Amino acid sequence: MVLVEYVLALNNTQCSFYNLSKLKKRLQGNQLVRMIERNRKTGSEVVGDVPWGSHFCQFYQTPEDLTDILVPYFSAGLENNEFCVWVTSEPLNEKAAKAAISRAVPDFEQYLKKGQMQIVPHADWYLKDGVFNSQRVVADWVNKLDQALTQGYDGLRVTGNAAWLEEEDWRAFSDYETKINKAIGKYRILAICSYSIDKCDALKLIEVAAKHQFALIKQATEWELIENPNCKRAMEALLESEAKYRSIFESAKDAFIVFDSGGNILEANPQAIKLYGYSREELLGINAQKLIH
Repeated sequence: MVLVEYVLALNNTQCSFYNLSKLKKRLQGNQLVRMIERNRKTGSEVVGDVPWGSHFCQFYQTPEDLTDILVPYFSAGLENNEFCVWVTSEPLNEKAAKAAISRAVPDFEQYLKKGQMQIVPHADWYLKDGVFNSQRVVADWVNKLDQALTQGYDGLRVTGNAAWLEEEDWRAFSDYETKINKAIGKYRILAICSYSIDKCDALKLIEVAAKHQFALIKQATEWELIENPNCKRAMEALLESEAKYRSIFESAKDAFIVFDSGGNILEANPQAIKLYGYSREELLGINAQKLIH
């Protein structure tokens, strides 16, 4: 039997099967993206690893609450080749955010110099021309992701603090959160939205939590995770779908390999291992171009 080599190439909205013999030119153009997106580290033991498209919120009271979650969150993103954007607001401004992460991340200045992280005030991101426009902000996030992927980053990791919101802005921002929560699953983006408990009454707390997949809140000295039941059911369905995919992938009669935008092999099924004569451990990490030449 002749084994045929295929990969599945994904972008944000489409997927296609390619025969490797026809893929060589595309490989050399470094345009392939991952078929299997592995979970991303959040830097939080409470949250653990999450898939791309995760959108959650943090309720905080003090600047220390913010840095407790956001500093390890961005540390993990920088370490794992993600483009990071921190949109600040009081009580933690640009200068304080930069100081906090600089203390935790070795050579943080190098990340800033090469442009892997941006720390921007809320007025420059949410209130361009002094007006909050939800469609523009959503489009700006997508454009920022496109820039990150073009530059070779795995995806986009962001946070925004809603402390700047005035009462008259609340409804528009709530609608924006709804749009983000519906759309983010299509993209390689992780997002944390931070809300001050002191600025939210009980109804607002419930509303905010409902527009995110889960919420982080501090009880005494410990952070706790509160899941959105609807999102939990969706995640369980996704995990079931992934298990079905894994079964098909492993039992396929054809050889499948999965590789990242640089051509480095991330996964291979048993037929691929048989075809190339490597052990699985040896095959993972090899650049796919080596198998073609």
